[in-house]
Amino acid sequence: MVLLEQKYKEECIPALMERYGYKNPFQVPRIEKVSLNMGLGEAIQNPKLLDAAVEELTLIAGQRAVVTRAKKSIAAFKVRAGMPIGCRVTLRKQRMWDFLTKLIHLAIPRVRDFRGISRKAFDGKGNYTLGIKEHIIFPEIDYDKVDKVKGLNCTIVTTAKTDEEALVLLETLGMPFRK
Repeated sequence: MVLLEQKYKEECIPALMERYGYKNPFQVPRIEKVSLNMGLGEAIQNPKLLDAAVEELTLIAGQRAVVTRAKKSIAAFKVRAGMPIGCRVTLRKQRMWDFLTKLIHLAIPRVRDFRGISRKAFDGKGNYTLGIKEHIIFPEIDYDKVDKVKGLNCTIVTTAKTDEEALVLLETLGMPFRK
């Protein structure tokens, strides 16, 4: 398995400099951070579900997850301001590269009926958001100990100015996009 940070420095920077005509390697788009978020609406009825989610997200990320709380009260969903409704973690530097390596080479290929990830999930400013329906695709999660399969959002924040630059950056890193 190729280390992603090494691949970025040796392959991506020269390829992007040649393609877009950058004069300085610091102009090349890079990945700033990866943000993982797990929203749990069911945590209102079952608070133990949130504890399990924090532990599982901590295992996946390799860094302690933080509990997120509701900002507003919404009567229709029986949510009051300040109630715990999810967890999140932000990865930077080495932990970010380790997570991306694991995501691209181990987790994504374990998705059932996998045909590639969508090219349409960019936000217009060069950031990519990937929705993962089952958190059990990560190798750290023991399937027998999971009481409920949860989904999570993974946002890859880049310094790219356009979606096209970010797409080329992620493709050269080996992200398996659909053709």
